[in-house]
Amino acid sequence: MGDIPRLPMPPSTTVVPANEYYANANYISRHRSISSSSKSSSQYANDVAEQAESGGGTTKYRRQRRASHDDKAFKPRRFLIDVEETQRLILEQEDTDGDFQITVNDIGPKVITLGTADSAGFNKYDIRGTYMLSNLLQELSLAQDYGRKYVVLDEARLNENPVDRLSRMIRHHFWDGLTRRIDAEGLEMISNDPKNRSKNTAPRIYVPFGEDEVLEYYKGVSVSKPNLGLEVEQLPKDITPKYVQSINEKPGILALAMTKHVEEDGSETLKGVPFVVPGGRFNEMYGWDSYFESLGLLIDGRLELAKGMVDNFVYEIQHYGKILNANRSYYLTRTQPPFLTDMMLKVYDRLPFSLEAENKKWLAVTLAAAIKEYLTVWMSQPRYDPISGLSRFYSEGVGMPPETEATHFDHVIKPFADAMGLSIEVYSKLYNEGTVIEPELDTYFKHDRAVRESGHDTTYRLDNCCADLATIDLNALLYKYEIDIAETIQNIYGDSFETPHYDCYDTLAQEEKEEKTESEQEKMSGERMMMHTSEQWFERARIRQEKLNRYCWNEERGMFFDYDTRLETMCTYESVTTFYAMWAGCADRDKAERMMTTALPLFEVTGGLVSGTESSRGFITLARPNRQWDFPFGWAPHQIISWIGFEKYGYMEEAKRTCYRWLYTITKSFVDFNGVVPEKFDIVNMTHKVEVEYGNVGVDFKFIPREGFGWMNASYQVGLGYMDRGLRRALGAVMDPTKVFKSRSKAFLLANANANAAKIMECINKLDISDKAGGEGGIVGSNDSRNNGEIQHSIEQQQQQQLLYPSEQHHHPVRLQGPVVQPLDVTTRLLRPHRT
Repeated sequence: MGDIPRLPMPPSTTVVPANEYYANANYISRHRSISSSSKSSSQYANDVAEQAESGGGTTKYRRQRRASHDDKAFKPRRFLIDVEETQRLILEQEDTDGDFQITVNDIGPKVITLGTADSAGFNKYDIRGTYMLSNLLQELSLAQDYGRKYVVLDEARLNENPVDRLSRMIRHHFWDGLTRRIDAEGLEMISNDPKNRSKNTAPRIYVPFGEDEVLEYYKGVSVSKPNLGLEVEQLPKDITPKYVQSINEKPGILALAMTKHVEEDGSETLKGVPFVVPGGRFNEMYGWDSYFESLGLLIDGRLELAKGMVDNFVYEIQHYGKILNANRSYYLTRTQPPFLTDMMLKVYDRLPFSLEAENKKWLAVTLAAAIKEYLTVWMSQPRYDPISGLSRFYSEGVGMPPETEATHFDHVIKPFADAMGLSIEVYSKLYNEGTVIEPELDTYFKHDRAVRESGHDTTYRLDNCCADLATIDLNALLYKYEIDIAETIQNIYGDSFETPHYDCYDTLAQEEKEEKTESEQEKMSGERMMMHTSEQWFERARIRQEKLNRYCWNEERGMFFDYDTRLETMCTYESVTTFYAMWAGCADRDKAERMMTTALPLFEVTGGLVSGTESSRGFITLARPNRQWDFPFGWAPHQIISWIGFEKYGYMEEAKRTCYRWLYTITKSFVDFNGVVPEKFDIVNMTHKVEVEYGNVGVDFKFIPREGFGWMNASYQVGLGYMDRGLRRALGAVMDPTKVFKSRSKAFLLANANANAAKIMECINKLDISDKAGGEGGIVGSNDSRNNGEIQHSIEQQQQQQLLYPSEQHHHPVRLQGPVVQPLDVTTRLLRPHRT
């Protein structure tokens, strides 16, 4: 059987993952003999590659007649490539700017000649253009990863549809490149912190109070792996802002969830629960990034990894009191936008139905953690505003955030330092130590930390006011928490769910607290329990919805705005976060329609949905530079949330259109810039090369991107679910959105206008028959010119309605559970499977 020649690969197998393509024997023939007359030309080429790798070269082979090896038009091409030499040649010839990438900015000839494998390299074929050349460079790099000196490379891997290629790279490569674990095997990678500016750069891990087994594990790792130089510290029971500041000079990673694992020798050890990091300098598990990453993971079938991220969030709430901005020591006082309930339900609904009892136990633990987070973080001071009844971002930290670049706050500190005749460095040190007291700086950094907690760091929308703002995005997310918790209790736990008692600004809890003496509270602190019902949580949602309508909805401008709790006034900054209200379902039908007609045109630009309007941002000068969460920048979270919100209310065409714009932006950069998938885009000027604070993550790589960027990867995988066949084909051809939707809208309007006209004429015919049958009593007479004019006007009105509201006829029904009206969850590719 070993002498039977292998058949050439079918074309569909040429886009398999690199670990199969370059490392699996099925794709490279291991036969050494060429004496068999039955050997295929494809095998012959493989044998040439094998012989070349073993040092024999191609001269030992008698070259067969050329005619029998000419490329056939119907046969996919395969190339015989010397990996190192071809890589050297392509960089020397094409990489004219020396960045180890082949992009549209390079001015080389954009062509390289390769020998075909079927002719053992005799016949030549040109590889042309930026996209194919950059793909060739990437494939050579992958081949080197697997130790290949010579490869037989399918042309299909070089001219692969860019949509398919990027989606495949995300699914099979990028997620793996971003996955981390905090244990003996993963500590070296996760300990690396590019943001650490302290003098003490030794890897360090902080373990929560009471986690003695975990503490001993890491101490054991520090002994067994002395090369790591790992320092192990245990956190105190009470983590105060002052304590967090005291360890800023020795920052470290924070421990996350671990599971028991039995080794091959029968011994038991601990393994870190894996998670995904955003990428680049963000080498830890972030709060809201993880939610969007989990959406992409679920689409790509990585259920266990998404579930592990939920488990790590639960661990953070249990041991650090909140879902952290990220699991580094300097983030201990800071959280991020809350998405846990939606995340846990999407994971739960994909768990195996056969393990329902186990799944419900898992969900109960997660639900209890979400309730704790809601009550103790978002419904407690300083984040809760008892006057408005809304919540704010507010971090209790002390001093200057240490994770920024060294000069980030120089422009803020300089006036104060100059007034005291000190250098910026000296003044900063004295201020952080508390030697210098400056209330104005305290206020500035209070708002700065709140901006970082919001995830929108930075933007003029939140500048010097964030800790006072009840933002539309945060309160829409908390409304979603209230609905999710209510429905979970109602549908899964028999309408009653018990947790420990948590003090918060809930009215009943406050009244009960005031009735008890301090000693009684201490005595009962370990005994008190709370019974939750869906009615209570639906009522919380109803109250928040009412307050959002009162404080944040602007009827005249047709959108939601933030509310300043200190000034007690509605803000005026136009932000795309208005669409969070549609994602969460707290906008009624009329408000949703107003936003689609008045707000959407403000934010929809060539490359997607821009963060805010240019008029709200204001003029940009040297003293007032661009901020990355303002115009003209676009971000993956805003796109995903908006698509889902549009679809929930039936605006499917708008969801597809804005989604296509965003995917076009990603795809065009991917094609033109060597496969780059960055953190953000300037979606007005259509570039990832942005002149803005922090630069852009995900662009600094050699030969091939290894990670992309977490939520950007997710947005691509989620977005493809909104593409119908025509849009996906256009995206693969990288067609400009303006051209795509100009022709698409004409066809759409014409089809709907014709359909509506046909319906009207059908009604006319029926009425005309009725008129003839009933004599003078008919409603419409065939010879009534006035009525015919009204009919024509009606048709024109229908056509105009289709122009203004093209998806009005697709509105989805709503459901009523408790006192809150909710749009159905119909999210494309993220719809919860039906559980039986």
